[in-house]
Amino acid sequence: MKKLALVALTALMAVSCASKKDLESALEKQKRTQELLDTATVELNACLSDKKVSYAQLEAMRSQVADLRANNEGLISNTGDLTMLSKKGADNLEKSLESLREKDLQIRTLNDAITRKDSVTLALVQSFKGVLGNLNDEDISINVEKGVVYVSISDKLLFASGSATINSAAKSVLGKVAKVVNDKPEIEIMVEGHTDNQSINTPLFKDNWALSSARAASVTRLLQTDFNVDPARMTAAGRSYYIPVASNDTAAGRAKNRRTRIIVLPKLDQFFDIVEKGMEEAKAKAKAGE
Repeated sequence: MKKLALVALTALMAVSCASKKDLESALEKQKRTQELLDTATVELNACLSDKKVSYAQLEAMRSQVADLRANNEGLISNTGDLTMLSKKGADNLEKSLESLREKDLQIRTLNDAITRKDSVTLALVQSFKGVLGNLNDEDISINVEKGVVYVSISDKLLFASGSATINSAAKSVLGKVAKVVNDKPEIEIMVEGHTDNQSINTPLFKDNWALSSARAASVTRLLQTDFNVDPARMTAAGRSYYIPVASNDTAAGRAKNRRTRIIVLPKLDQFFDIVEKGMEEAKAKAKAGE
């Protein structure tokens, strides 16, 4: 009986030990399964979130594709208009280039004309200095102002005080001036009479206007009659005392102001003809693309 009870107790204990191990094993398995389930749940949620993002991106791309298609259709429909605009732009560009070429050629033409005029002016100065260079600088001077040649002759070399009659000795000086003028048919001259500010009132000359004008006329008349200078190329002008070159407060200054000035001018109509002709040539060359 005791043996039987012992065997039963031993079997019970074995069963009890076996049940505890199975339980622990089952619990451990359940724990791992729960961890796997939790991990799978997290991954599923992440996939669902990525799916939403992907759908949003897909819709955005579809919208972009639609916009691109619309723009492409617009560009295709405007190709004809763009072609016309491009041709118009090319025509305008060509016209602008032609205008620039014309302006450039005109500027060069003007520069050439001015250079030619300056060369003529320099040649005139050299010519006058060549024929008059042996005279006293106080009696005669040659200078250039703004491209114009001026020959100033002291009145003491030409006239007696208060007179408009040219001294016989002065005729040789005017003859040298006439030689240069006759050798240069492309020029004209203006003869100006200048006085000081001392009043004059004689039977012949009421004032300095009359004296200065009479002296200028005497010089032009002598150049015409004695030296065959074409009168159409000369102008006589009286300037009285209103354009002094020195102070009238001193005798020396008044002596400088009493003078006859010969202004040598290029024939302006010829000069402008040259310029106009050059402008027309420049326009023609610009159109030809030269």
